[in-house]
Amino acid sequence: MNTTGDRKIKLAQFLKWLGVVQTGGEAKIRIQSGEVTVNGAIETRRGRQLVPGDEIGLDGRLYRVESDDGAR
Repeated sequence: MNTTGDRKIKLAQFLKWLGVVQTGGEAKIRIQSGEVTVNGAIETRRGRQLVPGDEIGLDGRLYRVESDDGAR
């Protein structure tokens, strides 16, 4: 999945951008309950800054953060 340019994006914002959660509140609950992984480790900080190359796991699916130009 692409973010916008090389800017960092917060975990909760990324989940909303993907469409795997509907609201920031839902993202907060799912992250804080330990349902989300970043690079294979459970992440409970919704403000975690993601960078290209990070892999986010939720509901048995993996999503990779990429820059708009496809660089990893």
